[in-house]
Amino acid sequence: MSEINNDSEKPLVLVIDDSPINLSTISALLKDHYRIKVANNGERGLKIASSDPIPNLILLDIMMEGVDGYETCHRLKSNPQTAGIPVIFLTGKTEVEDEEKGLQVGAVDYITKPISPPIVLARIKTHLALKAASDFLINQNHFLETEVAKRTREVRAIQDVTINALASLAETRDSDTGNHICRTQYYIKALAEQLKSHPRFCNFLTDSTIELLFKTAPLHDIGKVGIPDHILLKPGRLTAEEFEVMKSHARLGGESLEKAEQKLEMPVEFLQLAKEIAYFHHEKWDGSGYPEGLAGDAIPMSARLMALADVYDALICKRVYKDGMPHELAANILKEGRGQHFDPDVVDAFLALQEEFKIIAARYAD
Repeated sequence: MSEINNDSEKPLVLVIDDSPINLSTISALLKDHYRIKVANNGERGLKIASSDPIPNLILLDIMMEGVDGYETCHRLKSNPQTAGIPVIFLTGKTEVEDEEKGLQVGAVDYITKPISPPIVLARIKTHLALKAASDFLINQNHFLETEVAKRTREVRAIQDVTINALASLAETRDSDTGNHICRTQYYIKALAEQLKSHPRFCNFLTDSTIELLFKTAPLHDIGKVGIPDHILLKPGRLTAEEFEVMKSHARLGGESLEKAEQKLEMPVEFLQLAKEIAYFHHEKWDGSGYPEGLAGDAIPMSARLMALADVYDALICKRVYKDGMPHELAANILKEGRGQHFDPDVVDAFLALQEEFKIIAARYAD
């Protein structure tokens, strides 16, 4: 192997031929136009082709001792490192079947000997131009994919910051809830993971949706920012009139998120889920909940999950007006609400996950 013409700005052409005369002839033809490397057998050509710098194009003879041109081309195309290098057969085999086989193993062109120098130069130039255009498109696509991935990460980061900021705002209005937001996030995720293979829910509870449920769950009580302090922060049980005002937080939260979505003038999945959870997490399976009195499957799945997570946490946690109850008693209350307050399958998922709920409650205790 030798290298002819070291002008680094020119494309690199590898010539593989076991005839010294052919190597000399082709090198003389190309030396004023390209950098050239030569190999006098297929094995050596394969080694050079996969070494840095990678050739821009390969001229390949077919009839060689040992590894012939067909096998050499096949191996070039089977190697991801060299598969993109255009190969032109330069051969004395003139039958149509030979040319067909050459193109089948991956060559971009087939030139028979004796060669016409202008034709060889023209075809090399054409295939190098095609390769350059292909490389440009690949690089452009890679750049665009990188930019899209970057923008996607930025959008998700902004989305997460926005959710956390809004959730923190709601939490500052009702500091008595402590880690309620964090616990309900993990409760709802555990329930979703348990139910994602269930025939009723498998189409909805995809991995991406479960991730969004986890992220949007903290917004379930965002509407509490609209509840007057003397009701929200009252150190005792609410009167019937006060409770009616407190109940309005579900509608306030859902409508505020809906207005935000309308201003975008396009549907956004995370806002859709956040809106459902905020608006409907106090609905009950039997239709006796609020604010809309929805029943059964008319209640969005996201809200059905949050309904159980929210009630469980409210039962086990201490408030100024009550003590927290033991897990076992809370679990019995949820079980009694199966088919009345809660979706029966969601309750069944909870019952299968009781130990995990206890672990979450302990890990994120107030």
